[in-house]
Amino acid sequence: QVQLVESGGGLVQAGGSLRLSCAAPGRTFSSLAMGWFRQAPGKEREFIAAVSRTGFSIHYADSMKDRSTISRDNARRTVYLQVNSLKPEDTAVYYCAASAVGGLGSDESRYTYWGQGTQVTVSS
Repeated sequence: QVQLVESGGGLVQAGGSLRLSCAAPGRTFSSLAMGWFRQAPGKEREFIAAVSRTGFSIHYADSMKDRSTISRDNARRTVYLQVNSLKPEDTAVYYCAASAVGGLGSDESRYTYWGQGTQVTVSS
């Protein structure tokens, strides 16, 4: 079992930035690919970005690649998501997820473990 704990959400003004963190205590973190997703009110959960076990390979959703950066620190067992130029439509619950499946992908079915989510609200 892998526990994932997100933090860093909150209320942000449009145009601002935030950095979300997802801690994954446990010895298996470096064996897992990690991803970030979000779910806005009334919408389906959508993929944002994923990073490979080593951090060398990264995959972004087209809609987010210009404004977001995913990274990981295996020594700290933490994955990060930086989002810049925030817009009100970025308001959502942001989730991190872990995958033991090789490669990177946006399909939720690849991810076995999910955090509880952290709320991000962007005010106009």
